[in-house]
Amino acid sequence: MNTLQRSRPVKPVKAARDYRLFVRELLSFGFVGFLGTVITIGGANVLRHLLGGGPLTSVVVPTIASTVSSYLLNRYWTFRSEDAAASGREFVIFFGLNGVGMLIQVLCTGFTYYTLGLHGGVAYNMGLLVGLVLGSAFRYWSYKKWVFAPAL
Repeated sequence: MNTLQRSRPVKPVKAARDYRLFVRELLSFGFVGFLGTVITIGGANVLRHLLGGGPLTSVVVPTIASTVSSYLLNRYWTFRSEDAAASGREFVIFFGLNGVGMLIQVLCTGFTYYTLGLHGGVAYNMGLLVGLVLGSAFRYWSYKKWVFAPAL
């Protein structure tokens, strides 16, 4: 018997179910991310331009608020199909990884503001947006790998 005959065929029903789950998770994660983005960008602009906050503090404070709402929405909606129970360990890992994501955002904002010397509102928001995109890519990957991974 050759190796082709011994291998098990992929079940199309399971593959389709896995694909639908992936798409649902990705869309849910995107929606949660959209809400987080509104909180982060809206909060950053209110703090920075209306209340006169510093460029980096104005990123950190709304990002923390966004993180809390994102944790709750991702745990109980996006990744609800995962068996992992919400725990203190999961919560700590989530916030640690969000700290890395926030660092990515702050570095992009700081680079735009301090290194490039671009202080206008459009430049500030572009740096913030680039940081959000890069930070979000890191967050999705890390949540899937370490936070909301199926229980072993």
